[in-house]
Amino acid sequence: VQLQASGGGLVQAGGSLRLSCEVSGRTFSTNNMGWFRQAPGKEREFVAAISRSGGSTYYADSVKGRFTISRDNFKNTVYLQTNSLKAEDTAVYYCAAGRFTPFQAVVAMIRTFYNYWGQGTLVTVSS
Repeated sequence: VQLQASGGGLVQAGGSLRLSCEVSGRTFSTNNMGWFRQAPGKEREFVAAISRSGGSTYYADSVKGRFTISRDNFKNTVYLQTNSLKAEDTAVYYCAAGRFTPFQAVVAMIRTFYNYWGQGTLVTVSS
């Protein structure tokens, strides 16, 4: 399984970006998907997660109401729509895939439950 993230860039505060993560192989629909981010000098942190079917989602409190995670199981792609961006959202954003069960927030937020990771895409928000 290979993950390819894209869509990052430089944006002004208050702006939006749509991140995409395309997953190779036929196993996309069997994986829960997550987005994490890592700012310079900080640990990688949970951003959002979506269940296999797309029926359940979880968000970090810091992005709730501003970011939306979605997936297209026909296109093997997971998306992260980021709105009302702030300077503190600046980070490298990583997508990840995991087959953990059940799909619960306390599990989906933990990096070690994800088996596969993409290379990351940089989001820079200027204030």
